[in-house]
Amino acid sequence: MPRQRRKIGLSKIYHVIARGNERKDIFLDDEDKNKFIQIIINKKKKNEYILYAYCLMNNHLHLLLKEQEDGISRIMSRINTAYAYYFNKKYNRVGHVFQNRFKSEPVENDRYLISLIRYIHNNPVKAKIANQPHQYKWSSYSLYLKEQKCIIDKEEILNLFSLNKPKAIRLFNEFCRQQNNDTFMDYQEVFKEAKEITSVEKTKEYTSRYLKEKGLQIESLKDKINKEYRDKLIIELIEKTNLSYREIANILGFSRRVVEKRVNKK
Repeated sequence: MPRQRRKIGLSKIYHVIARGNERKDIFLDDEDKNKFIQIIINKKKKNEYILYAYCLMNNHLHLLLKEQEDGISRIMSRINTAYAYYFNKKYNRVGHVFQNRFKSEPVENDRYLISLIRYIHNNPVKAKIANQPHQYKWSSYSLYLKEQKCIIDKEEILNLFSLNKPKAIRLFNEFCRQQNNDTFMDYQEVFKEAKEITSVEKTKEYTSRYLKEKGLQIESLKDKINKEYRDKLIIELIEKTNLSYREIANILGFSRRVVEKRVNKK
């Protein structure tokens, strides 16, 4: 099956996600994260791209950048190759560090851009490893809260809030801490692998068989007494299908949050 062609953006701004090969961690300690940041700084100094945001999680990373002379594929190839060389040498290993192909989505308007920056910086909050985005050390969020220049090209972003820098920083911080329903390219959903159940219809059929075996109706999954059956079904659907959390939640009649909570307990 031919791989999907990468979407090209007129703005040349892209949200990029790269994940560890076989879902393995790509950052094993703070030194690894520092090294990756040093690599993106060095590449940026060579005028390869403009960097708006980053967030490094243990097994994946987010970058928000704008192409300069080279395209996004060449930029990411250089970054990933440099880090893979360091990682393999440090841990005396061979083979791929990153999953074959990074994922990217173009960003075409200012509203989408600032909402995406909020989403990227709130990844640690969503993953429950920080209560607020400023508490997470390995993202660019705290750099936005300082007036001095840094590796992030933040002026263009802050100017969207106000031309007065202190005011812009305050408004940016308030915006990023707002409750929101931002939905963007999610690393859990974009790196889907081949599964035995490949459609919504077949997932519904599997769910019906499961419920019949247990002597349950789909509505009864909401009953506290059936929580064990519900949780088991959610995990089976995650493992056996290519459906997103939202699609699974819709089939079962729950919110996406219910599915996410169960997955986070695994």
